Amino acid sequence: MSIKVGDKVPSAKLNMMKDGKPAAVTTDELFAGKKVVVFAVPGAFTPTCSMTHLPGFVVNADKIKAKGVDSIVCLSVNDAFVMDAWGKSKNAEHLLMVGDGNGDFTKAVGLEMDGSGFGLGKRSQRYAMIVDNGVIKTLNVEAPGKFEVSSAEAILKAL
Repeated sequence: MSIKVGDKVPSAKLNMMKDGKPAAVTTDELFAGKKVVVFAVPGAFTPTCSMTHLPGFVVNADKIKAKGVDSIVCLSVNDAFVMDAWGKSKNAEHLLMVGDGNGDFTKAVGLEMDGSGFGLGKRSQRYAMIVDNGVIKTLNVEAPGKFEVSSAEAILKAL
C-alpha cells in the first residue's frame, strides 16, 4: 500500500554526493523542519525523465522556492554517482540529486515499479509530492506511462 496525504514520510537512508564521494542522508535530514518538493523518476538519463521531468524543475526552481520551498529533491532508484552525473549534465545545481540505490525508500512509500521488462529491474513510479516538516501535503502519482500530474508546473499550481 502506498503512502497518502497526511502520512509522515518513512525513515530511510538515501545517498547523495558530498565533497566528491557518496554520503548517506536520512529522511529526517531532508525533511525535518523544512518544506520540500520531491519528484521521483523511474531512472536517470531515461527519455521522459531527462527531456521533460528534470528540466521542468530546473527551469522552475526559482519560482518553486519563491513559494516558501526550502529544497527540491530529485529521487531515483539509482546510485549517488549516477544521480550526480545526471544532475550535472542537466544543470540541476539548485536541486538535491538523491539516490535510493537499493530502493528502500521507494519500497517504504509503496511506489515501486517493476521495470524488468525494459531491463531496469525494480524502480520508482513517477510522482511528485510536497512535504512539510516530514508530513505529505500533496502527492501526485502518475498513471503508468503518463507524465501529467508530477510536473514542475503541476507542483507550482499545488503550492
